[in-house]
Amino acid sequence: MTATSAKRIPVGLVGVTGYTGMELTRILAGHPGLELVRATSRSEAGKTLAELYPYLSGPGDLGRMGALTVTQPDPADLAAACQLVFLAVPHKTAQEIAGKLIAAGVRVVDLSADFRLRHKPTYEHWYATPHTEPKLLAEAVYGLPELYRADMAGARLIANPGCYPTSAILGLAPALESGLVHTDDIVIDAKSGTSGAGRKASVGTLFCEVSDSFRAYNLTKHRHTPEIEQEVSLLAGENVALSFNTHLLPIGRGILSTIYTRLKKPMTLAEVHAVYAARYADEPLVRVLPLGTLPETRWVRGTMFCDLGLAVDERLGRLIILSAIDNLCRGASGQAVAGANLMLGLPEIMGLPLAPLMP
Repeated sequence: MTATSAKRIPVGLVGVTGYTGMELTRILAGHPGLELVRATSRSEAGKTLAELYPYLSGPGDLGRMGALTVTQPDPADLAAACQLVFLAVPHKTAQEIAGKLIAAGVRVVDLSADFRLRHKPTYEHWYATPHTEPKLLAEAVYGLPELYRADMAGARLIANPGCYPTSAILGLAPALESGLVHTDDIVIDAKSGTSGAGRKASVGTLFCEVSDSFRAYNLTKHRHTPEIEQEVSLLAGENVALSFNTHLLPIGRGILSTIYTRLKKPMTLAEVHAVYAARYADEPLVRVLPLGTLPETRWVRGTMFCDLGLAVDERLGRLIILSAIDNLCRGASGQAVAGANLMLGLPEIMGLPLAPLMP
């Protein structure tokens, strides 16, 4: 271990072979305060990270991470080696591992959906499986810093938000907190790149199925619906049911959500923009774009930024909110690192001021 790595906090990653695991290795490779000391995979154990991801080759910290041997997921080994563990595994699997790690005194950031929904029956309805850790479900902190920063700092378990919910909640928060819009007819029209479907083989995400096409999917039944409704209801101070509609873009990564709301009273675009600018003035990872500028996925690709743009249809009394994020970084792995930073007493954005991947 080098003098540099000795100063870093040891962390582990369960599920290194998916897109979120891959993105976590990219971010942790340049993180000055965290050192990845365990990476696990049931299917790829015994290989080095560089064998899985050749970009983790070379001198310095990159090469040291690449030399790390992938192991089988063993909670006892993880607890002995790590102060915090990221769980980048499917739902149901995460709750089984999280309970053992937390019992051993290890902090956990869960990137699955297992701890996002506060109501056990709601989770069991939407995910069609029992929840076996109801005490941890009640304890878990929803990991959106702009809403729960103080709670995250003292948490043992963070439920990392979903990608679509991150874009939708950050887009709606100022309008709902300020009571600008009605809550009975919110429509979220969201589009995601194919990496949002995960790395598993599927006909629907093959190149020939996605390229040069655009389609909707999971209308009226997307599992992120209750997560969005849960959080926006808390923001609004009342139960909110909304229409959440998802589409698949022929791009690798990125989400653009167009959110349609109805203003409670006539407002100009400048007035609404002032509310949003004030709400996010001190938030380093949310950018309220200038009047007349609307977000694009390429401006946030590979970053932690959530870019927000606004339009007011004064004729119809509608506020249209546009929210763009990178689904793998802000919508998953980068957000998980922000949560880990807070839990471990590090600066929230340490290792995260990432420039966009252009063009």
